[in-house]
Amino acid sequence: MEFTFEAKLIEWRGPAPFVFAPMPLDLAEEFREYAKSVSYGWGCIAVDVKIGAVEYKTSLFPKDGTYFVPIKLAVQRAVPIALGDVAEITLRVNLGR
Repeated sequence: MEFTFEAKLIEWRGPAPFVFAPMPLDLAEEFREYAKSVSYGWGCIAVDVKIGAVEYKTSLFPKDGTYFVPIKLAVQRAVPIALGDVAEITLRVNLGR
């Protein structure tokens, strides 16, 4: 299953090599039902992510009623995107982990 959304990139727990893209709440609600069958430890979900021309693997994690997509510094530089930007994100649940 594939999901595409736009999100403003935020910090979580102060400056770090990661910024995060929170999934919109309405999409998170829909996604939550699907996620029950693919979640591993603490509600995390393995996904393949595409931002611009960059594709990478990561895990979503639940927070504040939604899911956060971590975006590491190498991806931020390659796209390029930064804290406060709005990014279009496509993710596919990675069933093979």
